[in-house]
Amino acid sequence: MQIAIIIPAFNEEALISQTLESLCAQSHQPTQIIVVDDNSTDATFQVAQSFSNRLPISVIHNDSSAENIPGAKVINAFKKGLETLDLNDFDIICKYDSDLVFPVDYLEAIVVRFRESEKTGMVAGHCTVQKNGEWTLENQNNPDHIRGALKAYRVACFREIGGLKSSIGWDTMDEMLARYYGWKVVTIPDLHVKHLKPTGASYKPNSMKLQGEAFFKMRYGIVLTSITALKMAAKKKEWQLLKDYLSGYFKAQKNGVEPLLNKDQGRFLRSYRWKGIRSKLGF
Repeated sequence: MQIAIIIPAFNEEALISQTLESLCAQSHQPTQIIVVDDNSTDATFQVAQSFSNRLPISVIHNDSSAENIPGAKVINAFKKGLETLDLNDFDIICKYDSDLVFPVDYLEAIVVRFRESEKTGMVAGHCTVQKNGEWTLENQNNPDHIRGALKAYRVACFREIGGLKSSIGWDTMDEMLARYYGWKVVTIPDLHVKHLKPTGASYKPNSMKLQGEAFFKMRYGIVLTSITALKMAAKKKEWQLLKDYLSGYFKAQKNGVEPLLNKDQGRFLRSYRWKGIRSKLGF
């Protein structure tokens, strides 16, 4: 299977070489890699370009704000890379972060899962982070969720979901839309990738209000939003998060923000989430 990988990168000169070294070592080599230097102020571009004699890699510039707007900045950079590709030439399109270290059989393992069924639309392993000298699974609420750092799509699925949304919450919307259109979202429990920087490490407090806005855009509804916000606040033991999530949700509602899912897609998402809640409660 032909694989295209797009790697948005902002000021990652210290880490991106580890990502690219791990891609050099893959047992199933990617067909094309696009590194999008997202207006970095360091040597990210030069470091990535130094791999041009070892990988089928192109490095391009993207002019953007230095502010890390959750969701929007990274996806806009991804889209810049996407413009350089003809998706007709590929079977799989990946959006990977620039601070990952892949095991040597990573791409081979996801290809095996894609080949198992024509309805498999998304596949990934799991991110691990280093704590007290050991690599442990990165904290996540749902084992069937694919981290935003580690997305791989069958091209037909990617097209049907309309690509990726330039908004915080994009990495939930893509999965829900894939399931809505009948695609399988597959995670491989024992396939671990080292994530050198924890998800959201550079986010600012305002991000939580944006997350509340994302719940509105995804048509969670106030009950599911409140449950999710309460769970996240309790998990992190930061009760201000509950207020921030709800503040963002109600602000989006008041300002007439346009949802990114239609009504039928929103009903599907809520039904899926409630099913998960009932399952965890033993119902």
